[in-house]
Amino acid sequence: MNPLAQLYTLADPVFFEDPARWRPDGTAFPLATEAPPEGWSRGGSDGWVSLRPESVRLPPQGWKIHISATPDNADEAVRVAAEHCFRNDITFKFLGGRNLVRAFSLKYAPRAASGKVVTIYPVDEHQLRTCLDELDAALSGNAGPYILSDLRFGNGPLYVRYGGFAKRFCVTEEGERVLAIERPDGTLVPDERKPVFTIPDWVPVPDVLRPSLERRSATGATLDYRVVEALHFSNGGGVYVAERGTDDSATDVGDTDDSATDDRELVLKEARPHAGLSDADTDAVGRMDHEVWALRRLAGIDGVPAVHEVTTVWEHRFVAMDRVPGVTLQQWLARHYPLIGAASGAVERAAYVRRAERIHANVTRLIERIHERGVVFADLHPANVIVDENDEVGLVDFEAAFEAGAGRTQRMGHAGFTTATALDEDIDRNALAILRLWFYLPLTSVLAIAPAKLDALVTVACELFDLPADFAASVTGAATAKAAPAPEVAALPRDTPAPAERRWRDSVAAAMVASAEPDRTDRLFPGDTEQFVTGGSCFAYGAAGVLWSLHVTGYEVDDRYRQWLLARADEPVAAPGFLDGAHGIAYVLDELGHRDAAAALIDRAAASVEQMRDVSYLSGLAGVGLNLLHLHGKYGSAASGRSGDRLSDALRIALRLEEAVADGRAHGVDKPPGRLGRAADAGTHGGLIRGWSGPALFFLRLFEATGDKGWLDTAIAAVRRDLRLCVADEDGTWQVDGGFRRLPYLDVGSAGIALVVDDILRRVDDGELEAALGPLAAGCHSDFVMDANLFHGRAGLMGVNARLDRGRTGTIDSRQTESHLERLSWHALAYRGHVSFPGDGCSRLSMDFATGNAGVLVAAASVADENVPLLPFLSV
Repeated sequence: MNPLAQLYTLADPVFFEDPARWRPDGTAFPLATEAPPEGWSRGGSDGWVSLRPESVRLPPQGWKIHISATPDNADEAVRVAAEHCFRNDITFKFLGGRNLVRAFSLKYAPRAASGKVVTIYPVDEHQLRTCLDELDAALSGNAGPYILSDLRFGNGPLYVRYGGFAKRFCVTEEGERVLAIERPDGTLVPDERKPVFTIPDWVPVPDVLRPSLERRSATGATLDYRVVEALHFSNGGGVYVAERGTDDSATDVGDTDDSATDDRELVLKEARPHAGLSDADTDAVGRMDHEVWALRRLAGIDGVPAVHEVTTVWEHRFVAMDRVPGVTLQQWLARHYPLIGAASGAVERAAYVRRAERIHANVTRLIERIHERGVVFADLHPANVIVDENDEVGLVDFEAAFEAGAGRTQRMGHAGFTTATALDEDIDRNALAILRLWFYLPLTSVLAIAPAKLDALVTVACELFDLPADFAASVTGAATAKAAPAPEVAALPRDTPAPAERRWRDSVAAAMVASAEPDRTDRLFPGDTEQFVTGGSCFAYGAAGVLWSLHVTGYEVDDRYRQWLLARADEPVAAPGFLDGAHGIAYVLDELGHRDAAAALIDRAAASVEQMRDVSYLSGLAGVGLNLLHLHGKYGSAASGRSGDRLSDALRIALRLEEAVADGRAHGVDKPPGRLGRAADAGTHGGLIRGWSGPALFFLRLFEATGDKGWLDTAIAAVRRDLRLCVADEDGTWQVDGGFRRLPYLDVGSAGIALVVDDILRRVDDGELEAALGPLAAGCHSDFVMDANLFHGRAGLMGVNARLDRGRTGTIDSRQTESHLERLSWHALAYRGHVSFPGDGCSRLSMDFATGNAGVLVAAASVADENVPLLPFLSV
C-alpha cells in the first residue's frame, strides 16, 4: 500500500477519503468561507482555497513564497498573509483549515508538502522583495516545519522556490506526465518538486535571496557518520544505515552514552521539529526523545537496540543506535510462507509451523522482559519485529512506548494490531495474539475495519495448518474485542452465498450501488487513494470502470450514474489515457450508448495524445490505440473524429510505439518512472497494464484490423521485451522482477504477460512464446494471495487462469480457478449486508475496478461466463 495512504484514512473509517473532509466543522479558517473582497475571485482544489485579484494577470512561472506553520499558529499565518495580499493585489492560496494543516503535518504526509500553509505568487522580483520583507517582520518567531523543497528566507517561517504558477505539463523521457516549467527557448521541462532545494540552471538568483542562499551553502555543523543506505523516509525524517566517522569535532553531540567503534554499522534516525506529528500531536523530535527514554530504560535487554548518542545538527535531532541484525518479519514471511506459489506438502507446512511458533515464543519472551522493566511497547506488528537466521528476534521503533501503570489506551498503530479498549500491558498481549494468527494467515489488516472477522480468520488458519491445540483459544482469548469503527461493515453472515453462485455476484454489485454518492462531484464511488490523483471518473480507480463492470456483467446502470459521468466528461481533459483518463471514460460512455459525448471527449483529448511518450495500456499510447481500433471496428469510417479517421489515428500511434519497442530504451517499463523509479530496488513494470504486453496487445489487434503480418511480428517483439524482465523462481515459475520481490499479477506481473502470449499463440506458432507460456501461467497458482483485487490480487490471477484454461488445455491447472474463487471469501467483508472487498493494503474497502468490488465482480463473472471480458480489448 502507498505509505501516504494514512492521509486518506483520517476522514472515514470505511473508505479512503479526501483529507479535506476530516473534521471540517469548527476547524476551517474564516477566510475559507467568507466572501472575498470586491474584485477578487475564489477557486481551489485538494483542500486549498485560492484567491486572485481579477485585475492581475499572473505569469506562468516565477518565484513563489511559502509560509510554514503549525496547527496552533496557522490561523495567524493565513490572516497576516491575506491582509498583505489583499492590500497589494497579490494572488495567494491557503489550506482551508487547521484540520488540513494537521493532516499534512502527520508522520506519513508528503514530505515535500509538509509545512506549506500559504502560497503567495509575486508577479516580479520587486513584489517578491516587498512580500518577504513585510511578512518576515510580521511573522518573525513563528514556528513551522522546514519546507524541504525550498530555500529558507532569514530565520522565520518564510520559504521560496522557483516553479510553475499555472498548471502546465510535459512528459519525461521515461514516459511520466509531470508538472512543467518553461525554459527560455520555450521547451517545457519538469518542475522538479524533490525534498531538496534546487534552482533551474537558467534562472538567476534575485538579490533579496542571495544572503539566504549563501547562509544555506555555508559550511556548518555536520554529522560524523557516513550514510551507507537509506532505509526509510517519512515526513518526520529519515532512517539510515551509517558508519561512525573519525572527526569528532564535526558532530555537535548533545548526549553520549558510549562511543561507537568506527567500523560498526549503526542505525541513524532523524527527527524534524514541528513535522511528523503523531495522533497526540507530538512532533518527530518529541517522539524521538520518548524513544530514547524507552531504550535507555530497557538497556541491556537482548533484542533492544542500545543508544550510542543523541546529536543535534542544525535544527534536526539525530540518534545513533545499534542496528538489530536480521530482516523484518514481513520480509521473513515473504521468503518462508509455504502457501505462496506452488502448493506445499504437509512436511513443509509442519516445518513452517515449528519455526513460526519458535519465533512467536521469542517475541513473547522479549515483550515480557520489556514489561518487567515497566515499559509497554505499544506498537507491536511485523514491520517492527526483526528476526535473524537463527530465529532470534529484536524490536525497533519504540516511539509509542510508555510507562506501565499509566492506565493508557493505544493511540496509534498498524492496521489490525491495535486495540481501542485494552490498557497498558494488555495492548501488547492483544498484538501478540494477532501476530500469532498473522504467521498463518497474514490478512489481519482487515480487522481494522471488521474486528468480528477474527473468528473466521482463525478458522481458516486452523484448516490450512496443523496448529497447536491451544492456538484458537490463545488468539481469540487474548485479542481484545472492540466495536467496529463503523456499523456498516461486518464479517460476512453465515448464510452468505458461495462465490460460485449468481446470488454472490448480485451481492457484490449491490454493495457498489449502496456506496454510490451521485450528489458529489469529486467521486461517484469510493475507491483507491489513486482516485485523489487521477480523479473520480477514470476507468481504473473511478466511476467509468465501476459502470462498465456493472454493464458487462448484466446489471442495470442507474441513469443518475450515467449523467454523473457525462458531466465529468464535459470537464477539461486532465489526462488522455485509457485506464487513467479521457479515453477510458469515452469508451464506457460509448458502450452505454452515449456515442456523441464519447466522440467529443476523444476529440478534445487528441492534442494531449500527440504529446504522449508513455507506452502503456494504463495511461499511454497502447491504451489509446486500442480504444481507437475498437471504435474503428465498431463503426468503421463513421467513427471519424475531428483529427481524422480512427484507424489512421491508431496507425500513427502504432508507428510511434513500434519505434519505442525497437529502440531498447526503458520507456518507464524496464525502469519505472516517478515514485517507484526513485525508490530503492524498484524492479520493473513488466506486464499487461504498465509494461510491454500492453503495446503487444495493441499490435495484435492492429494485425487483426489490417491483415498486415508486420504488426503481428511487432507484437511478438514487444512481448519478448516483457519476457526479458521476468526471472525464474525456485518453483519453476516465471515472474516479473519487481526488485525486492517477484510479481505474478495482472498489472505488473507474469499473469498479464501470459494473457497476451496466449492471445498471440491463438494466431501464430512461436516456439519461444510456447515455451514461456507454461512457466508464466504457473505463477497464477498460489494458495495464498495478499489482496483480493483484480490488478494485483487473487481476482486477477483467477480471471487469467480461467481464460488460459479455455484457450490452451494442459497449460494450467483448472482446479486453481475454483480454488481462487472459493478463497475470495477469506478476504470478503459485509458492507451494509453486501459482499465487499478491502482495497490495496486491506485497511479500507474499495469499489473501483483496479482494487475493489468492480474488478472482483468482472473476474468472478468471467469465470462463470466466457463471454464476459476480463478487460476491454481482450478477444473472447
